[in-house]
This record gives sequence, structure tokens and C-alpha cells, in this order.
Amino acid sequence: MNQVLAVILGGGTGVGLFPLTRRRSIPSVPLAGKYRLIDIPISNCINSGIWRIFILTQYQSASLHRHIANTYKTDPFHGGFIEALAAQQTNEASDWYKGTADALRNNLRYIEREAFTDIIVLSADQLYRMDFGPLIRAHRAAGAAITLACTPEDDSHATRMGNIITNHPILPGGSAPIRRFVEKPDAATLATLGNPGLSLEKPHLVSMGIYVFTRKALFSLLGDQPWTTDLVNEILPGVVAAGRACAFRFDGFWDDLGTIASYHDVQLSLASDNPPFNFHSPDGVIFTRMRNLPAFRMLSASVNQSMISDGCVIGNNVILDRVLLGVRAVVGDNTTIRNTVFLGANYEESANNKAVNPSHLPLGIGDDCLIENAILDKNCRIGAGTKILNKAKVQHHDGPCYFIREGFVIIPANTAVPPGTEI
Repeated sequence: MNQVLAVILGGGTGVGLFPLTRRRSIPSVPLAGKYRLIDIPISNCINSGIWRIFILTQYQSASLHRHIANTYKTDPFHGGFIEALAAQQTNEASDWYKGTADALRNNLRYIEREAFTDIIVLSADQLYRMDFGPLIRAHRAAGAAITLACTPEDDSHATRMGNIITNHPILPGGSAPIRRFVEKPDAATLATLGNPGLSLEKPHLVSMGIYVFTRKALFSLLGDQPWTTDLVNEILPGVVAAGRACAFRFDGFWDDLGTIASYHDVQLSLASDNPPFNFHSPDGVIFTRMRNLPAFRMLSASVNQSMISDGCVIGNNVILDRVLLGVRAVVGDNTTIRNTVFLGANYEESANNKAVNPSHLPLGIGDDCLIENAILDKNCRIGAGTKILNKAKVQHHDGPCYFIREGFVIIPANTAVPPGTEI
């Protein structure tokens, strides 16, 4: 894999994950208590033996750059690098990236310096564990200009993704030429699509947002069509029409976390009895920044299908039912939390700070709270007696200290919710 270069696209605004992306980029969004979304593609590259990685950033990238610099320090023996490339003004381009193809084109000056035969382009808003070796080998064996990783999906997922129709059925780990590609088809169009050999539950092959190019194809496609800005909508159709695109089938767990509902549901599934994605697996370790935090401390609680990260403090008579607590999360006495993701805190509040600011709400969730179906971002201060229930089942609303998206109440980062508030 020493002839493979990786590029991770990390510059999107993340509208689907607002307000979690109000002050951070998509790759910086926390995941599974202690990780960030960017850790997934980087870890998959490292575990696959790909040590040369560029991350293209643009939107609110400061925290992402900090995380990468503090986490991924390559040694001199692999001859690799993990480098963030921020969007910049150059003699050739003076605007922000207009799309995925534009982002790649504006960084060719860095990409072309590297010796590689193939380049893998990845997204940073997905959860999966994949060895890229079989994908690269299938790409080379097919002699394709572009190979897309794909996975079987049901109708509900297929309508919001790119759909792939191949010339013949593909077994897991196999590949086939792409006959047709349809981006986000409506229900009527989707009914006319489908691939033979797939199950009735998941009859569609959808793109995973993972692309492998030959070096020659990448430079030719970007250079010969300088007006193009998007890989999927502008460049890929021509390659498919020319018979130079191939699909590789992956049947492991994969999910796009680009919406609030998918982000919430996938996070809580990690704490289930048989999680679809297992962070505890010794195979394909997911890396992240090391923190010198103590084990969590719990006084008395009833806990069901929950994940509790390092540095958490949980009070007396607490109920946690399908809850994910991020690092340094604090939960007060007599509090009940259900079906909720609490991203924790970036720091501990010292006793001295509490003494100096006695009128300030303490960091974390206070006493006697009842919280259900919510996402609490970092450094929240939830006053005692607060009830977050969304009894009216509102789907979309902007409140004074909260947002509701897809029916989930979201408390933005660094927000204080006054005691006794009912949402």
C-alpha cells in the first residue's frame, strides 16, 4: 500500500448536523464519547497500511487542525504524514472550494509531489471499519479509472444516496463495471432501479463516498474539465458512460452520519447488546487523542445499555437508559436520562472557579432533571429541575437555548439552561 495516497474531504458546512456544526466542521463532531468523526477515515487508512494522508479543510477548521496535530504524530520509519491542508487563496484560485472536484483540483500542487499509482478519496461523516487493501486490489485488477466502494441498502437510505447499477451481480468483496449511476433518486425512479443478487430487504447498491482513482485518471479528469466542481454530479457520469468506472461491494457495517437522526440513532446503537459497530473490537482499532483522565465515578445509578466515558461523575439515584456520556460529563442527583447523547465537556470545573462564581450554573446536568430524546453538546450547563421531553413532538423549532431537529431536542455547546426550564 506504499503506492497509495489518501485524501480525506473535510470541508463541508454540515447543514444536516446543525447545530452540532454551528462552531465546528463535520469531521470535528464528537463520536462515541471520546472520538471525533475524522478519526474513522484516518484509522481505516492506518490500519490498511496507508500512511500518507491529506485532509482538505475549509469550514470552521481550527478545532479539527488542533485535533489532528495533537493526535496523529507519524514516526520516521513509515515515511508517512497526516497533514491538514486548509483552503487558501492562490494565483490559480481566490475563492472557497465550490465542491469536491474543486477542492481536489486546488490541492493538486501538493498531491502531484507525491509518488503514487492510486489515490483513495474519503469522506469524514461516516462510521465503518474497512480494510482498503481488497478495494485497491480490485481497482487495479479491473483496470478502471475510478472504483467506487458500495454497499447494499434499503429504500429509505437509497433515496438520499448515489445508486449504482452494475453489469452483473457482485458478491461481497467482489467488483463489476458500473452500467448506471443515479444520485439521490426519488421514490418513482428508485422503483425502476435495483441490482440482481441482492436481498429483498436491501435491494440497492449505494455509493459509500469512497473513490479510488489511478494517478493518470485523477490528473486527466480534473485537468481536462477545469469548469467542473463536483465529482459525483459532473465527473463521474462521463466516466461511467465511457465504461471506465467499477464498483466494489462492501457488506460490513457502514452508515452516513450526516443527519441529526442518523447521528443520534447510530450513537445509541453502540451501547446495545450486539452493536452494529463495535469500538471494543481488537480488529481495526480506532485511534484518537489520548487524555489523562481518571475512570468515571458513580455513586448510585440504574444503567441500561449505556456508554460512560472517562472522567464522568454520576450522582446518587440516577437513571441512565440508553445514554451515551462523553468525557467529563457530570450528572446530578435524582436525574433520569433516556435515549440521549451527552457529549460531555472539554474541561473540568475547578473548586476554585465554583467558589469565585457561585451564581453560575455548574458544568453538566444538575439535580432532579428529566431528559429524553436529546443531544446535549459540549460544556452544557443544565439547571436543576430541567425537563427536556418535547411532549408536543415538534419536529423543527428554534428556541432561546435549544433547537429541535427531526424531533430531537439539541442543546448547543456552551449553553446554560436555567433551572426549572421545560422544553
